[in-house]
Amino acid sequence: MNKDTLVQLDGVFREMQSAEDWKNALDIMFTSMRGLFVFDNVAIYTLDDRAKGLDVVYARALGRGKTAEADASWGEGIASDVIQNEHMIIRGPLQDASPNNRLSQIHMLGIPLYVASKLHGALLFVRFGGPEYLDLHIHVASLQAVWASSLLERKQLQEARAELDSVQRQMRLQDDFVSTISHELRTPLGFIKGYSTSLLRQDTIWDEATQREFLTIIDEEADRLAKLIEDMLESARLQSKTIQFKFSPVRLDALVRDVVARTKTHHHTLDIELNMDVLPPVLADGVRFSQVLENLIGNAIKYAPESRIVIQGAYIDNKVLISVNDEGEGIPAEYIPFLFERFYRVPGERTVTGTGLGLYICKQIVMAHHGNIWVESVLDRGTTFFIELPANPTL
Repeated sequence: MNKDTLVQLDGVFREMQSAEDWKNALDIMFTSMRGLFVFDNVAIYTLDDRAKGLDVVYARALGRGKTAEADASWGEGIASDVIQNEHMIIRGPLQDASPNNRLSQIHMLGIPLYVASKLHGALLFVRFGGPEYLDLHIHVASLQAVWASSLLERKQLQEARAELDSVQRQMRLQDDFVSTISHELRTPLGFIKGYSTSLLRQDTIWDEATQREFLTIIDEEADRLAKLIEDMLESARLQSKTIQFKFSPVRLDALVRDVVARTKTHHHTLDIELNMDVLPPVLADGVRFSQVLENLIGNAIKYAPESRIVIQGAYIDNKVLISVNDEGEGIPAEYIPFLFERFYRVPGERTVTGTGLGLYICKQIVMAHHGNIWVESVLDRGTTFFIELPANPTL
């Protein structure tokens, strides 16, 4: 191998190292090295333990095979043989191949791929027409197989790291949840215990107004405790997909007005603006969808107190779009991707009661309706939650 070839390989290797991902690196390698080893198609097959078969993770046509039939040009059969026998296989054209048809003159080269010393798959090169694979070609192909194995190993490590990060984040969220739920449970229990004990004291006589005040507090804290427990159970049922939804045609414009009317009975001074078009019906569970709207409005009241709330509804592209907007402080962009995760609470909001289950429950309910929910927020200008459901205008 001469100096120019080594310089070329060094350049290819450096470019691969700076590639954005493993597939881009493979593109660089196979495209750059066709000057040393000409082939028309290349494919990488890996073992799929779950499906007990082969999975094509990479395939590219660079030459005359672009119009060839897939079963002839991608070599799944030879890939199986390579993996079964764990060694390189070279296969030339069939005896009845037409000498005047290049695409029938198929030369295949299969090389086993090892990741962490374990057979992981096979690298297949396909050439249409001559010449046959020479020793130099085989050495270059083997070198590409080594690099391809390294890239697949890097892919596995990246996926494992991402999965580990996800698990660690979920564990942190669960730890935070245990701490939060302990506090959330103790607070209403403390009120209930404290005021009921006060009412039962025999050395003190409470006037009727004070008794009513204490009983009202006990009643409200009991409701708060019941809501907390219900959210926990609801979250568990949604996660295990054991909730039964009762779907029927629902007019969301009417449902939104009902939810707003009920909310105002508890928040007399609440400023809610409704901008609702006449909406076609959707197939929905009215009780569950009301729960979603109540949660979003409740979040706006909780996190943007004294803010005006604007709820809009529109029919766009055969979908019903509902939005709930507040004019609060907004949510920092780095927290947006995690808002719908179970147990997640935005850092710094410890002064506001909550378990991090509400938005998770909302998302699971909306997804069960084959819909979508997302959030957009601008700091110091407010937050808007959007719900999109498929409409059924013929119902």
